[in-house]
Order: sequence, then C-alpha cells, then structure tokens
Amino acid sequence: MNSVIDISLVGLALLASGGYVLLSLGPRSLRRRLAQGLSQAAGCAPAFLGLRRMAERLAVSAGKAHGACGGCDDCGSGQAAKTPAGGEVRVPVEKIGRRT
Repeated sequence: MNSVIDISLVGLALLASGGYVLLSLGPRSLRRRLAQGLSQAAGCAPAFLGLRRMAERLAVSAGKAHGACGGCDDCGSGQAAKTPAGGEVRVPVEKIGRRT
C-alpha cells in the first residue's frame, strides 16, 4: 500500500513539474488558452467551493493583452526614451569620468 502512495506522489510531482515547464517555456497563447479554460471550469464549479473570484481573475488575465516581457504592458512613464534617429547615443570623451 505504501508503494502505491509513493509512486502516485512521485508521478504527481513529475506531472506538476512538467506542467510548470510547459507553461514557463511554452508559447504565450497556450497560457492564455489555459487561463480561459480554468476560468470556465472554475465558473461552472458549485458555489460552496468559493471559486467565483478566482474565475473572474482568470478571465481578466486571459483577456488582457500582455507586453513584450509578458507583463502588464504598463512599464515606465508611458513615454518612449528619445534617442537619435540613428539609434546611437554619443557621449563626449570629456564627460566620461573615472571611478576611483
């Protein structure tokens, strides 16, 4: 009996780690589809489980457009840094100080 429990716990741990790898290294569209599916499943759950707020959060996160980093796309002050047209920033040699 103990070996069955041990094997099932190891299998569950391997399944969880495989799922984490798939979500962290997989495509972003997979994450969005998974969040939508979990939101729908949690929304269909009985009310006594208290999963309604989690379903709402998942629905919001699934519908949100993410930035290039996968974050909230709200980084910084909202203004792009001004760089010269060539994309190169030049600093005069006199302005470069020495660290002591």
